[in-house]
Amino acid sequence: MTGNTEENLPENENKPEGPAHKRNMTRRKVVVAGGAAVVGVGAAGALAMTASADEASDATDTASASASSTAEVCYKLTSETTEGPYYIDADKLRQDITEDKEGIPLTLKLKVIDSETCKPVANAAVDVWHCDALGLYSGYESFSQGGGTAPTDAPTGEPPSGEPTGEPPSGGTGGGGGHEEPTSDTRYLRGTWKTDKKGCVTFTTIFPGWYQGRCVHIHTKVHVDGEWTDAGYEGGHTCHTGQFFFEEEAVLLTEEVDPYSTSTTTRTLLTEDTIYDQSGTTGGLLKLKYNKNNIAKGVTASITMGVAPDETNDGTS
Repeated sequence: MTGNTEENLPENENKPEGPAHKRNMTRRKVVVAGGAAVVGVGAAGALAMTASADEASDATDTASASASSTAEVCYKLTSETTEGPYYIDADKLRQDITEDKEGIPLTLKLKVIDSETCKPVANAAVDVWHCDALGLYSGYESFSQGGGTAPTDAPTGEPPSGEPTGEPPSGGTGGGGGHEEPTSDTRYLRGTWKTDKKGCVTFTTIFPGWYQGRCVHIHTKVHVDGEWTDAGYEGGHTCHTGQFFFEEEAVLLTEEVDPYSTSTTTRTLLTEDTIYDQSGTTGGLLKLKYNKNNIAKGVTASITMGVAPDETNDGTS
């Protein structure tokens, strides 16, 4: 995977991590061991302070609840989804992907962790790409259906329930179908950057618009085991392919803001989408912060992605 640098390349602090370290304990054992250590410290502190039995019991309960919370995080892999037809391989190494596109400012804060160990995945290459405020994808303006022109094979009928089934329609959906080769040189609202030592990476962009057949979303890929070079990010494999989604309350507010308000496309609701699996954060639902009285000022979106670094999930199967 290569790319041309428009801004300074990420600092090559360390070589990207190789295959994930050996795991000698199951996730459950890791969590139980951690919980036991916390309980031990709590109990020792209680004895030192000659606390009552009830207080010691409360400390143990609190530690157990903390261990349970940690287990909840570590057990869940973020949902894998289709790559969609409009992916371009690490074409732009940058964090600000806005270019000259108009829309509500969006700060996208991502964290990548190993879902088994909860440890951050550092030096990973994270791709994000999405449509503009009127539903167009850069590089594919002749394919994507923005501005109110609906594809004839857009999904209709009752909203799906449970896990999505079958292949999503191709041609203008941005969610399924085979890969299409770019038809233009535009690359707005696309970018790749590396995670820091804490597994974090931030992108500056705009709130995506919508188009017929899909709810508002952002695509992502996480690549590991490669190398950051002067030419870009080389080698490795894709351990996660997913999509991020937005709560309906926020999307409704964007409909009142220009240029979103000029769209004539019927919007697909989050509950109607054929890709989102309705599982909340695990399925890619973003945590949003914004002024409900003035969303035009900007939105901050964040999510932690639990991935399996050893696995390959390129979103094409």
